[in-house]
Amino acid sequence: MADADYIIVGSGINALVAAAMLGKKNNRVLILEREAVAGGCLLTEEVTVPGFRHDIMATTFVLFITSPAYAALASDLARHGLEFCHTDTPTAVVRPDNSSLVLTTDRARNLAAFAAADAADAPAFQREMDRFGGDTGFVFGLLGGCLWSLDTLRMIGKELWKRGARGLANFAGEALVPARGYLETRYRSEAVRALFAPWVLHCGLNPESAYSGQMLKVIGFALEAAGAPIVKGGAVNAVNAFAGLVAEQGGQIRTNSDVASIILDSKGAASGVTLVDGTTLTASKGVICSVAPSQLYDRLLAGQPKPAEVTESVANFRYGKGDMQIHYALREAPQWIAPGLENVALIHLTPGLDGVSRASNEAERGLLPAVPTICVGQPTALDPSRAPDGHAILWLQLPEAPRHIKGDAAGEIAIGADGRWTEDIREAYANRIDAILRQHIANFDTAVIKRAAFSPADLERMNVNLVGGDPYGGFCGVDQFFIWRPLKSSVNHTTHVRGLYHIGAASHPGPGLGGGSGYLVGKALG
Repeated sequence: MADADYIIVGSGINALVAAAMLGKKNNRVLILEREAVAGGCLLTEEVTVPGFRHDIMATTFVLFITSPAYAALASDLARHGLEFCHTDTPTAVVRPDNSSLVLTTDRARNLAAFAAADAADAPAFQREMDRFGGDTGFVFGLLGGCLWSLDTLRMIGKELWKRGARGLANFAGEALVPARGYLETRYRSEAVRALFAPWVLHCGLNPESAYSGQMLKVIGFALEAAGAPIVKGGAVNAVNAFAGLVAEQGGQIRTNSDVASIILDSKGAASGVTLVDGTTLTASKGVICSVAPSQLYDRLLAGQPKPAEVTESVANFRYGKGDMQIHYALREAPQWIAPGLENVALIHLTPGLDGVSRASNEAERGLLPAVPTICVGQPTALDPSRAPDGHAILWLQLPEAPRHIKGDAAGEIAIGADGRWTEDIREAYANRIDAILRQHIANFDTAVIKRAAFSPADLERMNVNLVGGDPYGGFCGVDQFFIWRPLKSSVNHTTHVRGLYHIGAASHPGPGLGGGSGYLVGKALG
């Protein structure tokens, strides 16, 4: 008897969703995680001071609660303790002069705020959201469906019938507009442009990337509709809820189980895995890998014959910028100099559109940005249980960090000849972030108890799938997305090996906590 119907390598959000979906069909699922705890980028630890619970990497679940995966699993996960915390002010931007703009979950409030920035921007936002609202079925169908399928072909045919050939071509052309072009032609105010521009970074893109303008519409629509929720008690509680559901379904999650290779049967189909310790585990129906392409093809399938186009595509696969995380334990809530930020979930600190563009370009060229885009999360504003009474935490993400450092754009930090992240470089760069925070938080120095910083190299050590600290599974440019993700030869989530499936951020529909690839594979397989 096989050890499981399906073996899943990795335990991130997509693996957990796939396991739960397959379990609902009475499959026995075995999840194997190489680290000591399950969850992948869903990791909650007391990394600063005991009693302060930090989501070290991923924290915001807006893509999950608006996903088909959550619609299918919400009641089961709630039964196992999953609970979300919300705010009606999901995001804001603060510029160097402490001018700010807040996006809420209330359209009337947003229109008033945009009108105050520029009279033309309120009707522009209303028009853009109305138009996007009419396109949501098609857009989310492309972003979240199996692209190589009759369902998608029918959906495109329906749109062709409704719009006509010229209308569908116009839609496609508009969807490819970069964020810079989109923001500069739709909005007059630098404040509104600054509010939306940083969000392209959370899609693994830059302001000049093709289709990044379309992703700003997706994000603006989602944030206004659903906010920026976090899991009560920490992202680990989402993992715990999935673990409870998988166990209830007869499945299992094994940690400290590092998979060394995929086993192929006499007919060349995936039939199990071998662990680093030599243990062999078998699967009667297939193996699902939630890993980076380099892990799957260069490690787990090392020594196995591969089609030439697969070998070439893997060699040419491009990873994106690195990510850096900084966490603070605070004696008291931050006192923002700009008004109205007390309950905002995610605040971007940036000079604006040009600032995001400059910092992104510096990171792309291997430089530590002189003025990085800083995303400041305030988990305790939504969930006070993350810290002792009266205290607070801050969650910072710096999505413009070079994987390999060639220099410092500000000319202040000494970089080694090998270009590696060191503890000294990490802490010196974190000090630069501290200096920016002091410009915006009046009580920063008196409130901070302790800081914990994680460089791209630290994140890769924690999770081998974050190659170079890239949290998005590879660069998300249009040439490496949709039907071309992860490989030019990819067809949905199949591989050239029968019974072997590839999910995770590197596969369609890409990164984020939506669980999209896990849902699609879990739905497709019997």
